[in-house]
Amino acid sequence: MLRFDVNKGQTLRKRVYVETSIPSFYFETRTAPDMVARRNWTREWWGMIDQFEAVTSEAVRYELERGMYPGKEKALKLIATLPDIEMDSEIQDIITTYVSHQLMPANPLGDALHLALASYHSCDYLLTWNCQNIANPNKFTHIRIINTMLGLHVPELVTPYQMLEKTNEI
Repeated sequence: MLRFDVNKGQTLRKRVYVETSIPSFYFETRTAPDMVARRNWTREWWGMIDQFEAVTSEAVRYELERGMYPGKEKALKLIATLPDIEMDSEIQDIITTYVSHQLMPANPLGDALHLALASYHSCDYLLTWNCQNIANPNKFTHIRIINTMLGLHVPELVTPYQMLEKTNEI
């Protein structure tokens, strides 16, 4: 998927922030049908990753490292080549605003951090399986309002399944 940079007059791949649940689900071992489907959609999307400018963060790596699950080492290896976006000093202020406006839970190393990073660094998409706090359609308007108030980009909050649907529409 591409976007056009008006200032530089060139076509760029769309930037996707890969959140922690994506490499985790790539190596999901649970056999419930919904877990198998998420794993399969994640792997199918990952097979198209070269179509995007995929980035992640130190926070994602930290969450993966501290977890206790069967695919931990494989998940870390999967994202090893993805560049990290910077944890600029403004990120903490953005997180504080998200929490004070009850947009995200008050876990400084969690969902608010991922949204702040993707927003601050103008990612086109924040890719996640966290549909409770991030890719929750009931929060989209609130996120848009707060990010607009802060002068931040509003990334599309999507699952791999939704990204596959978008790709198939082209």
